[in-house]
Amino acid sequence: MIGGVTQVVIGVEDQDRAKVFWTQALGFELVQDAPYGRERWLEVRTPDGAVVVVLDLRNGPRPAAPGPGLPTSNVSFYAEDLQQTYRELRARGVEFPQPPVEQPFGWWSLFEDPDGNRFALVPRGQ
Repeated sequence: MIGGVTQVVIGVEDQDRAKVFWTQALGFELVQDAPYGRERWLEVRTPDGAVVVVLDLRNGPRPAAPGPGLPTSNVSFYAEDLQQTYRELRARGVEFPQPPVEQPFGWWSLFEDPDGNRFALVPRGQ
């Protein structure tokens, strides 16, 4: 039986910039930053310790901008207090294409990293 998610791989254009964004702006813990053959293995961990995010050097174009309608994301993070976290992250320079908004399924927002990847942010337990 599957027990949960342990690792998510995110493609980035600049691993140094991504490391700063994920550790300083988002407050994730640096787990590993080491040579990996001709490449570099870079891992950060969510503040709750549940998931490792691998910041992998992207080989290809940036993700395409979404079309009209509600922006989407394949990865969702949670916050204990969505509104407060939104304000704190905005103050740290994090871009939110979608500020917190109430939807039929609950509160939801969307932030973007410097590499064009978008991530949902929802209240914990939603």
